[in-house]
Amino acid sequence: MPSSSETGPVVAIVGGGVSGAAVGYHLARTGLFRTGDIVIFEPREMLGAGLAYDSVEPAHRINVPSTRMSLLPDDPEHFQRWIDENDALADDADARADSGALFPRRSLFGAYMNAMVRPFVGDGAIRHVRRRLMRAEQQHGRWHLVDDAGEAIVADFLVIATSHPAPAAPEPLASVLAGHPRFVADPTLPHALAGIGAEDRVLIVGNGLTSADVVAALGLAGHIGRITTISRRGLRSRGHPPSVQEPFGDFLSSPVETASGLVKRVRAAIRAAATEGLTWHAVIDRVRGQGEALWRGLRVAERRRIARHLRPFWDVHRFRVAPQVEAASENAIASGRMDVLAGSVAGVSMVDSAIRCRLRLSRSHRLIERDFDAVVVTTGPGHGGILRSQPLLSGLAAKGYLAIDPTGLGLACSDLSEAVGPAGEATPSLFIAGPLARGTFGELMGLPQVTEHAIFVADRLAEAVLAGFPAVRRLHRM
Repeated sequence: MPSSSETGPVVAIVGGGVSGAAVGYHLARTGLFRTGDIVIFEPREMLGAGLAYDSVEPAHRINVPSTRMSLLPDDPEHFQRWIDENDALADDADARADSGALFPRRSLFGAYMNAMVRPFVGDGAIRHVRRRLMRAEQQHGRWHLVDDAGEAIVADFLVIATSHPAPAAPEPLASVLAGHPRFVADPTLPHALAGIGAEDRVLIVGNGLTSADVVAALGLAGHIGRITTISRRGLRSRGHPPSVQEPFGDFLSSPVETASGLVKRVRAAIRAAATEGLTWHAVIDRVRGQGEALWRGLRVAERRRIARHLRPFWDVHRFRVAPQVEAASENAIASGRMDVLAGSVAGVSMVDSAIRCRLRLSRSHRLIERDFDAVVVTTGPGHGGILRSQPLLSGLAAKGYLAIDPTGLGLACSDLSEAVGPAGEATPSLFIAGPLARGTFGELMGLPQVTEHAIFVADRLAEAVLAGFPAVRRLHRM
């Protein structure tokens, strides 16, 4: 623990997306910190948006109704009230789905998060450093930090709240198409699809939420060319139920101990739900709500089985596509303009100006060849490259502070969300917040779980501050 200080503690948070901004927001509300002693390193201009909600693409929408998106888990309609109070959908006539639920553009939720954090930045409670943190060394119980401008600060606690790395383009796409003007290795970058022409034949590698976003964005931009999407299992992200349903089932009163046992329990619950007129959505919602307790009750070997074998099936049911985005894919399929394949890319070559791909179909192992004008990679986060994704993480790993979680889904951390190194020892002043902690805490890829975990980390930090800084403890009791 940091040595006590009469001047008070300093917390440095790396990453100012939803996770990092939420940790900073809830810390600032504790009143335990002096002006400027909560520091968030985030190069983006806005805090709270991050990669997920900083999109400039108008086709990108939140994938759950606005009434279930909130910085405050105990007040799930907080975002919706903010929308109403600010007339924030005045320029978005397509936000309301046929069900009546609102699915605003993702950038709007980023604006909401920023609006919540901005007062704390304005009054100095949170200091936003628009630089990237490069190095961290622990000396005499404190963290000595250096950013990419060479500026240094000293902190008592360090919170890693960055997200997963961008998708890693599979071979042979990466080597053959490197530098090609219509090879999009990371579609989350601003204007990533701008080089694709209206009639271009497009191959999308991946069939999840990002793939659906790409199809919707291309359609909104006037694309009329053929689209082929391919993934190993050919699973597409599912849509929302036709009407609101309460979560159904109970997976905690008689806990399961194996991955196969969990699958059997879920299938049985779906059958039971059907007899009451409910869809599978209600059961998956219950699993999601009880997900952390379910996950933490499983042995590591069973967690690995789920991550390896079941995660693709979980993802397409858990991460549902917004109705407006779903409609874009369904219309493209119905018109014969888009087809969905189960398979993989076996080879790539350039034939004149065309990108010729050999596609191996999963079920028959048959090879087919198709020519494309553009290729977009939407395979999801590059979990395997977490420690290599930025100098700060690789440096902390080299010093023995960080390790990959045994499931391979994120960084190893304790039940208190303290970082755990390869030797199995936790560092009490180094915390992991957000999706990179999912190997320990399970469901940490969507709201409200992300904001709930941010509060959990903020509470652990507050406890550590009160335990290790007598001056703060005395003031807090007054």
